Amino acid sequence: MMLSLLSIGGAIATAPEMHRYLVREHGYLGSADFSQAVALAQAAPGPNVLFVAVLGWQIGGAAGAAATMAGILLPSSVLTLALGHWSSRQRDSREVRAFISGLAPLTVALLLSTGWLLGEPAQAHRGTLALFIGSAIVAWRTRINPLWLVAVGAAAGALGLA
Repeated sequence: MMLSLLSIGGAIATAPEMHRYLVREHGYLGSADFSQAVALAQAAPGPNVLFVAVLGWQIGGAAGAAATMAGILLPSSVLTLALGHWSSRQRDSREVRAFISGLAPLTVALLLSTGWLLGEPAQAHRGTLALFIGSAIVAWRTRINPLWLVAVGAAAGALGLA
């Protein structure tokens, strides 16, 4: 439930903290199992928050999936509704504009740390860091469809280069 309030940019932004808690502190899952659960949920159609249900399922079955989904959805939903109501009345205030402006760098930082964490099991391969940096530069500097970058990463993995 605590991580729900940190899920700026989506639930995936809380993956590093979930990893710390579930893998490093309590040993409920291995690092590779964690990354595979996130990858499976991201590959499935639907919202990206589904990875939380997959993690809950791996640890506690159906009850674990229900508990983790309630924990990640309820607090942030209630807070969002309350802040949305308040900010709609205060839209032009300096505080609201500052709050909204501050969310962008926070979201980017959380998503970068998530990407780094999810790539951690593959960091033993020499080409992984080069592939990560190259993909980031190509995505930033061009308008190429990201699916091409995914295809290059899949090919590199299949060839044992990353």
